[in-house]
Amino acid sequence: MSPLVQLLASAVALMMAMGIGRFALTPQLPQLIAEGQFDLTAAGLVAAANYLGYFLGALDAMFARKPGQVRLRLHGGLWLCVLLTLASWAANGFWAHLLLRFGTGVASAWVLVMITSLSQQIANAHQRQRAGALVFAGPGVGIAVTGLLALVAHLFGLSSAALWLVYAVAALVMLLAVLPWLPRPQEAAVASVQQPVRNVGIGRLGLVYALYGIGYILPATFLSQMANQQFRGNWMADLFWPAFGVAAALGVWLVSLRRAGRTSTWLTVTLWLQGLGVLACLMGGGVGLALGVVLCGTPFLACMQLVMQRSRELAPHATQRNAGLLTACFALGQLSGPLLAAVSNHYSGSLQPALMLAAAGLGVAGVLVIAGQNRKNLTLTPDAIAASPKARHSPI
Repeated sequence: MSPLVQLLASAVALMMAMGIGRFALTPQLPQLIAEGQFDLTAAGLVAAANYLGYFLGALDAMFARKPGQVRLRLHGGLWLCVLLTLASWAANGFWAHLLLRFGTGVASAWVLVMITSLSQQIANAHQRQRAGALVFAGPGVGIAVTGLLALVAHLFGLSSAALWLVYAVAALVMLLAVLPWLPRPQEAAVASVQQPVRNVGIGRLGLVYALYGIGYILPATFLSQMANQQFRGNWMADLFWPAFGVAAALGVWLVSLRRAGRTSTWLTVTLWLQGLGVLACLMGGGVGLALGVVLCGTPFLACMQLVMQRSRELAPHATQRNAGLLTACFALGQLSGPLLAAVSNHYSGSLQPALMLAAAGLGVAGVLVIAGQNRKNLTLTPDAIAASPKARHSPI
């Protein structure tokens, strides 16, 4: 099977599992709140349930080492995304949506970890690193699709239930289209995860990824609601979420054009740009939200790609395990974000305190990346330099 076909199938799988299974709640929030199914504070708790499921799914994925286990979680996660999205069509009220979002969180984490590991193994084995990086554009395209479908649904006056049904049909079509072409786990590839490896720097990277999870998740979860409040239900409010997805996909493409090396530098820049984007959302108005879309959206998936690239640089023989570990850290950060938003909205009546803390966390994350890189440069041994010839020319 062609490696490019498998990588394209991987991108579409992430497009469905993340763009629909994972992020379909965001464009639905204004309608769900308008229908009285829950308020903004409860919406934060529903989102938190999704991220709790994401955390548990990532932890479970770390220990799926045999090909059968990997395949079960990959295919099971994809089918669950479809079925739980379909079940959301009949859901009504806080608890129903909370349980369904929890389930899609588990499923989407399974898919992300497995696709990340398998697709990057294929890309490296066939010297297709740039195509492998573009796999991470899939969620951005999926977000754009969900946003455009929401725009059309709202123009036609469809309910949230009808839009869930539209999402489920779109997810099923994507799944059936790529199912025969998905990467297949191999014994040799999975066995490499079990080799003893050093994980110097992975803990720090996990903390960075957790802070990133807190920082990006507030605009990513509540952007549609903020735009809806600003434009008072006008159709223009529905443009912000698909624009966020397009910007995210473009960000992955731009980062994929970079020359090899300097992953830490690029990662720091993406984190700080996101921090500026969160602050832009605090400005309010259409200009502030538009800046938030560009500055938060463009680095969104690029940051995810760079974190996974940095993980492979630190421990190249533990791809799946570290992808699961980092995704779990990311999920913990995401889980904290909506809870922070719920507390912020409860006590201050707005998201401003939560957004300020999120921006500060992204600033600290960038500092941690720089500090970790400086420490690596100071402690780099001759053996490590010999093992990585590029290290003499560019810090990675």
